[in-house]
Amino acid sequence: MKVQKLILSVIIPVYNEEATIAALLEKVKAVELPDGVSKEIVIVNDGSKDNTPRILSQFQGQENLIIIHQDNGGKTAAMLTGIKNAKGDIFIIQDADLEYDPVFYPKLLEPVLQSGAQVVYGSRFLGNIENMELINRWANAVSNWTINLLYHVRITDINTCYKMFTRQAMEGIVIKGSQFDMDAEMTVKFIKKGITIVEVPIGYVARSRKEGKKIKWSTAVRLYWQIIKLRFK
Repeated sequence: MKVQKLILSVIIPVYNEEATIAALLEKVKAVELPDGVSKEIVIVNDGSKDNTPRILSQFQGQENLIIIHQDNGGKTAAMLTGIKNAKGDIFIIQDADLEYDPVFYPKLLEPVLQSGAQVVYGSRFLGNIENMELINRWANAVSNWTINLLYHVRITDINTCYKMFTRQAMEGIVIKGSQFDMDAEMTVKFIKKGITIVEVPIGYVARSRKEGKKIKWSTAVRLYWQIIKLRFK
């Protein structure tokens, strides 16, 4: 009898990433997953205004690769569109730049496959970080300290892009944010659901604002407010 494989759906929100999207997709496609796990790539073009749509058209029709175009609604909206259209048993969020290397997928899958973990985060602060500005390190430290204090957990990197979670983990969770503050919202709602978040070390190479980094101070403020607001809501 043929054993049904688990499907890992790689959700890639994309907005104006003409410089990196092709290389990133090749990296995602090249990753070899553990036995028993197949891969599906779901790309959501969130209203890009550069050459991203044209570049994506070169990948249209490839096996196990879905491309969805929508009006700009923010990273969270694109992520939720991807999840809605994916058929995976397990999901991972992948930024469209090259800060996070898909080579870490197998490492993130280990706790899911070996011990039944429902949520696994790739922690930059347990692994190796290159080129991150001091102010960004400080902002990450404050948000991590706050969530640990308010929710009595031990998490080193709530803002990591590499959030892997099972379909079961997302059941009953409604994400209301629209921008990068979903990092805090997802984390808090996993915690409130009673799910233990497992962390594994990953490597991370930060890009500068000149290279296209989109995080702003207003983003950090919204994320921090989510941590506090959801604690008392």
